[in-house]
Amino acid sequence: MRIERYLIVMSPILFSCCSTEPEQQQAGSDPQVSNTPWFVEAASQRGLDFIHQSGHDGKPEFPEIIGSGVAILDMENDGDLDIYVVQSGNLHAIGAKSNANVIYRNDGSGRFTDVTSTAGDAGDCGYGMGVAAGDIDRDGDVDLYVTNFGPDVLLRNNGDGSFTDITEESALGHEGWGASAAFLDWNHDGHLDLAVTNYVDWNPAMHMDCPGPGGRPDYCAPNAFKAPAPDVLYRNNGDGTFVDVSLTAGWRAVFGNGLGIVPLDYDEDGLTDVFIANDQLRNQLWRNQGDGTFVDQSMVCGVAVDGHGEPKAGMGVDAADVDDDGDLDLLVVNLSAQSDSFFRNEGGWFIDGTGAAGLGSFSRPYTRFGMGFHDFNNDGYLDLYMANGRVLRRDVVAGDPYAEVNVLMKGLGKGRFEGVMPPGGLVDSPVYTSRGAAFGDLDGDGGLDVVIINRDAPLSLLMNTLDDRGGFISIDLVDSDGAPAELATVTYQLGDRKIRREVRTASSYLSANPHRLHLGLGDYPAIREVKVHWPNGEMELFGDLESGSSVRLEQGQGLSER
Repeated sequence: MRIERYLIVMSPILFSCCSTEPEQQQAGSDPQVSNTPWFVEAASQRGLDFIHQSGHDGKPEFPEIIGSGVAILDMENDGDLDIYVVQSGNLHAIGAKSNANVIYRNDGSGRFTDVTSTAGDAGDCGYGMGVAAGDIDRDGDVDLYVTNFGPDVLLRNNGDGSFTDITEESALGHEGWGASAAFLDWNHDGHLDLAVTNYVDWNPAMHMDCPGPGGRPDYCAPNAFKAPAPDVLYRNNGDGTFVDVSLTAGWRAVFGNGLGIVPLDYDEDGLTDVFIANDQLRNQLWRNQGDGTFVDQSMVCGVAVDGHGEPKAGMGVDAADVDDDGDLDLLVVNLSAQSDSFFRNEGGWFIDGTGAAGLGSFSRPYTRFGMGFHDFNNDGYLDLYMANGRVLRRDVVAGDPYAEVNVLMKGLGKGRFEGVMPPGGLVDSPVYTSRGAAFGDLDGDGGLDVVIINRDAPLSLLMNTLDDRGGFISIDLVDSDGAPAELATVTYQLGDRKIRREVRTASSYLSANPHRLHLGLGDYPAIREVKVHWPNGEMELFGDLESGSSVRLEQGQGLSER
């Protein structure tokens, strides 16, 4: 490994793609102390009574420390965002009702009712990990793919508040240890395909005790098992069935301990690529070659390891144009004592800009999982939320040896951030072992809220309470068939800034965000020159949009750009 790292750093090719910004070049990393919290905890008051169960009974079994995730979606197309929660349960009682996932319907005001009993097959009873959301059959309804420790599940949305398990007929019941998943149309045929990360090729017979503090048994690191699992790429046949094309597409060339996934067009060639964050192994950046095959460009483009040549414990991941230069940057969050890895895109290759972004020292004390770039104060700049929780015990919080506070960082513009205090933007909030996180405006008041899954604890619902938020615009983008336009890109002018935002449900950790775009405007009355780049490559102009509006932009209804 020492020789390998030396080669990574010293190779002339990689040096040109992986130049490092020293950690001491912190920008805005001193925390901003605020007397006004950004959020308030409101799960129980709003009807969310979910409690995650890992199944831990004294013997730490590996999958118990990893899950689970959550999806925010409009399941009934009534304009309100609902919540689907993935339960883990009991590793040795898979199929038991206590393992069942839960779906909550929004009444329109941000109050929720558990409707699992009337939602058909929504309450899958596998040992749940993650969830992906997308319209696989182009009927306008958002379907769900649930990853499990064990066979994964595809749930078709029936459009009436219920779901049907179509795993067998779709051929998507991959067995193994599924983690994050993403719907994407990688071959541009108009049908959403599917990419799934698999974590470790583990089973209960492989259990081993790894000593923690004081010699007590604790959870092992993934490399203890030396069993990285291959990820899976599926092609949607357009008839309700999928085919595993991992081998022919080249995805079996490299294995990893896959946890986070995000689809993106990092090199702006019009083709959707895939980034996968691996735990303690090199990440993958699968470049779409446009002929049904992919090649891993992570080493060449500078995102396989950090700027010091070290692989990290990659968990959550997101992609966004953080610095307003027109291309997509990447953030991977990691273990405590490891800083985040902020890979700044410099035209199809990346540099490690973690220190200059202010994302080094402030996040380093925590183990980060669910996360995302979102504009919580509507000032037009992306902020960053990180849901934290250890994987190695440390008895700091009474009753939970893995609990940690969450982290909120305010966006300052030009790709820079500063920490917000109190931690996570909350006052007097319980501290949990947090995992998946999703983001959406759940009460329709123009502020983005946060849903977080906490291991062996109640779900967190963080309602946005900032009273000095700027203006906002909410946009639903649908294609010519009325299906949500996954990975559609919107560009617009906000003052003298040209901003790029994308419809991306797959990011964070084991979780799915809504298809609805939320744009902060600050004090500006409108955004100008709104342009939509649809997934099939078409471009349309939609003029100006006023602050405070909630709009639906349909493909074919704008002015085509020639």
